[in-house]
Amino acid sequence: MLLSLFALALIALVMPGVAMAQAGQCRLPAVIARPHVEGPSDKEPKRVLPIGYYTLAVSWTPQYCKTSRGGARDAFQCRSGNRFAFTLHGLWPDGHGKEWPQYCRPAGPLPRKVIRDHLCATPSVQLIQHEWVKHGTCMPTTPAKFFALSRTLYAALRYPDMAALAARPSLSARDFAEAFAAENAGMVADGIRLNVTRDGALSEVWICMDRQYRYIACPPQQGGVRDRAQLRIEPLR
Repeated sequence: MLLSLFALALIALVMPGVAMAQAGQCRLPAVIARPHVEGPSDKEPKRVLPIGYYTLAVSWTPQYCKTSRGGARDAFQCRSGNRFAFTLHGLWPDGHGKEWPQYCRPAGPLPRKVIRDHLCATPSVQLIQHEWVKHGTCMPTTPAKFFALSRTLYAALRYPDMAALAARPSLSARDFAEAFAAENAGMVADGIRLNVTRDGALSEVWICMDRQYRYIACPPQQGGVRDRAQLRIEPLR
C-alpha cells in the first residue's frame, strides 16, 4: 500500500490539475522563522504507548482563516497571497484505546531545511515543530522521514468538488464522508471523521489508517460529529 501511495504522489507531480488539489499556489517566504521548543505539560503529559493505528488529519483553510485572529502565526497561510485549500495538519499515531502516545522523546528545534520542505503542505512553522514533538517522536523515525511520509500520504488524497458541496442546500456529515471516500480508492465513509465548528462548519477531516497506512474504518473512540449532523462548508475564494 505504501508503494502505491508513493506512486500516486509521483503521478500528482506530473498532473498539475491533480497536484494542486491541496494548494492552488504556494510561494515560500524569503525568511523562515525559527520555531520555539515545545514539550509535555501537566495538561499534555508524556505518554509512551503502543501504536494501534494512525490518523491523517487535513484542515480546510477557508474556515481556518475565517476564524483566525490574524496573528503573525497565521500570516503565511491566510494573508500571504497564497491560495490554500486542504492543508496537512498531521499524521498522528493513535493507541489501542482512548489514549494515544504523545511527547515520547525530547526534541529540539527542527532543522530549517525540514521546515522549508514541508511548509507548503503545513503552512505554519510552529505547527510543523509541534507535530514532530507531539506525534513524530512516538514513531521510530527521523524528522525528515516523518514529514516525507506525511507528505506522501497527504499528496495521495483526492477530494470531492468542494464548491458543489458548499452550494448544496442540505449536506450531512455522512453525505460529505461518502463523497470524500468515493474519490479515494480503498477508503470508506466509516473511515472518515469530521471536526466542525460550533455552528457546524467543516474544520478538519480525519482519516483512519492501519499500521501499514492502509485506509480502515475508524475505531469507535475516534469520535467526530454525528453522521446526521448538518454540515456547512466555507467556500474557497
